[in-house]
Amino acid sequence: MGASRVGPQARREYLTRMRERYVTADRATKSHLLDEVCEVTGYHRKAVIRFLRRPARPRARRRGRPVRYGATVVGALRQIWEAAGYPWSLRLRALLPVWLPWARRRWRLSHDVVERLRTMSPRQMDRSLRPFKSELRKRQYGRTKPGSLLKHHIPLKTDRWNVQVPGFTEIDLVAHSGDRADGEFLHSLNLTDIHTTWVETRAVLGKSQHHVQEALEQLRQALPFRLQGIDSDNGSEFINHHLQRYCTAHGIQFTRGRPYQKDDNAHIEQKNWTHVRKLLGYVRYDSEAALAAINAVYTDLRLLQNLFLPSVKLQRKERVGARVRRRYDAPQTPLDRVAACAAIDAPRTRELQQLRAHLDPIALAARIDASLEAIYQLANQRVSPATVTKPCASVPVSLPVLPRGGARRQPSPHTGARTTAAERLHNFLRPLTEEGNDGITRTTKPVTRLTARRSATR
Repeated sequence: MGASRVGPQARREYLTRMRERYVTADRATKSHLLDEVCEVTGYHRKAVIRFLRRPARPRARRRGRPVRYGATVVGALRQIWEAAGYPWSLRLRALLPVWLPWARRRWRLSHDVVERLRTMSPRQMDRSLRPFKSELRKRQYGRTKPGSLLKHHIPLKTDRWNVQVPGFTEIDLVAHSGDRADGEFLHSLNLTDIHTTWVETRAVLGKSQHHVQEALEQLRQALPFRLQGIDSDNGSEFINHHLQRYCTAHGIQFTRGRPYQKDDNAHIEQKNWTHVRKLLGYVRYDSEAALAAINAVYTDLRLLQNLFLPSVKLQRKERVGARVRRRYDAPQTPLDRVAACAAIDAPRTRELQQLRAHLDPIALAARIDASLEAIYQLANQRVSPATVTKPCASVPVSLPVLPRGGARRQPSPHTGARTTAAERLHNFLRPLTEEGNDGITRTTKPVTRLTARRSATR
C-alpha cells in the first residue's frame, strides 16, 4: 500500500502525536505503531525509530533582530502619513518634528511611541508602510488652446531655472471639464515659485483674459515675497495683450515655454497633480457654488502645503553605468525656504511662522478632507449626449473597412499607392463616429477619461 500524500506540516503534527503514544506503549504496540507510521508517511522503518526515540526539541527561536516598531508605532505612523497626504518617506521623516506634538495630543500616544517615531529611518518607514501603499493612476492633461496673438512678443525660456531669489514662478491652468469641453466650467490657476517651492492656487469660472488676470492679482497679493516673473505655456488665456499690459505695469518678467514641450514647465506640471488633480480628480465643476467651495479649500490647502509639508529640490544627476541617480537637498517646508531668503516680506513671514506654531496640521487636514467630500457633491455628473454634426463633404463615408492582422492598405484610386488626407482623417475618426440612414454623423463612443485617486466619487 502506497504512502498517503500529506503536507509537511500535517506530517510533523502526526509524528509528534505518534511519539507521545510510542514512548508509553509496550513492545507489541510499538511494533504496530511503527508499521502504521511507515505506511502513512512512507519513511524507512529505521528513520521512524530514530525519530520516535529522539526526545522532542523546543521550537527554534526566530532568527534576526527583535521587532522594534510594533503595531502601535506603525499605526501612528500610518495615521500621520495619511493626514499629510501620503508623502515620500524622506519628506515624512522631515515633517515628524512639527506633526508629532499634535499627534501625541490628539491620539494620546505614549512617550515610547513618540521616541520610536523620532528615531525611525526613512527606509524603515518605507518597509512599515509598504502594505498600505497603493499606486496612483496616471493623469490626463487639460484642454489648452494655443494662442497665436503676441506669441512673438513674449520671449521663450528654454534654459534651466537657476535662480537663487524668490519671485520667479511658473503658472498654468488646470481644467475641470469632466468628459465634456462645451460651455463654461471651472479652471484652477496654479502658481509655483521655483526657488522656495511655494504654491498658490485659485479657481476661476471660465478662462477669459479678465478672470485669469484677476486671479493672478489675488495670487500676487497672497505671496510672502514680490512676484518678479511668470513663465506660462502658449495658451490663449496667457498669451494676450491684457496679461502682457498687467505684467508690464507691475514690473513682472513674462516668458513662455516652447509649444508642445511640457518639460519647459515641469515644475508647475508636477504641482498640477499634487495640488489640484490629486484632490479634485477629473470630474466637471461648472457652478458658482463649486467655485466658492473650491476656493475655500485652496485657502486651507495653501497653509497645509506651504507651512507643514516639506519638499525636496533636485540638486544634480549622477550617471552610474546605465542608471541615473538623482541627488536632492534636505527636505524643507516652503515657509522655511522663504524665511532663509533676504528679499521677502518680513512681517508677513513672521505672521505665517506664528500661525504655524498655533495651527494643528492634523485638524487642518481633516477639515480639508471634509470640505472635499462636500465639493464632490457639487460635481456635474450628467451623461454626455450624442453630438450631432453635419457630414463633411471632404471625408468619404463609403471607404471599405480594412481587415485586421497587419493587412496591407489598398491603394487609393485617386492617388495611386498613397492615401489622401481625407482618408487618413476618416480612418482616425472611424472608432468615434457612425453615419446614420439620414446622412448625419453621430458620435457613438465618447472619449473617456482616467480617474484619479478619488475615482469612487464619479
